[in-house]
This record gives sequence, structure tokens and C-alpha cells, in this order.
Amino acid sequence: MEEVILFLLSFLFIFIIYQIIIVSPAKRSKEKKTKKKKDREPIEIKYLITKYSLDIKKVNYNQLLQIVALTSSFDIALSTSLIMAVKDFFLSVVVGIVAIISLIMVSYHLVYLFYKKKGMIKK
Repeated sequence: MEEVILFLLSFLFIFIIYQIIIVSPAKRSKEKKTKKKKDREPIEIKYLITKYSLDIKKVNYNQLLQIVALTSSFDIALSTSLIMAVKDFFLSVVVGIVAIISLIMVSYHLVYLFYKKKGMIKK
């Protein structure tokens, strides 16, 4: 039961922080439609655009930001829960590295499949 509570609290905390630090500035930057040197587009969106050829012109940008926030929060909360379950320090570091890399790859592939099904991938 403690693990579930830890997961939920971690998820909510990370999601709120993600909304404040990443999503809000990205929304403001997109609304202003300015092309500054320091673009406020999150790295996750750049990853989806470059690796999976996501067509940003077809996508609802605010929905994409929320999906990215939920996905990243879930990945971090789940890897935190896995790390906390391991008692040995060095083993927890290894588990954390393997978990976060594999979770990111799988979860953003699922996001790609979602947008591919909607027909929002460049061909």
C-alpha cells in the first residue's frame, strides 16, 4: 500500500512541477509565435518530431503538451517507485538507469502509435 501511495504522490508532484516549469512556458511561447534563439519547445516534443516525424502542424499543441506531461510524470514516478523498492544502493542506481531509459523509449513509442493512428505523422 505504501508503494501505491508513493507512486501517486510522486506522480502528482512531478506533474504539477512539470506543468509549472515546462508546459506553461511552452504554451506562452507558442501563443506568442515568436522564433527566439532560445525556443521553449520541450525536448520531448523535439524527440517526437525528429525520431517519429510527428507533424506538428496537424497536432493540437496544447493536447500534445498535456500528453507529454502525463507521460513524463508517469515515467519518473514509476522509476522512482522501482528505485525505492530496491534496498541496495548500487543496485538501485542500475535499476533506475535501466528503468528510466526503457520506460522513456516504450512510453514515447506508445505516444507515437497514438498519433500515427490519428494520422498525424509525416509520411
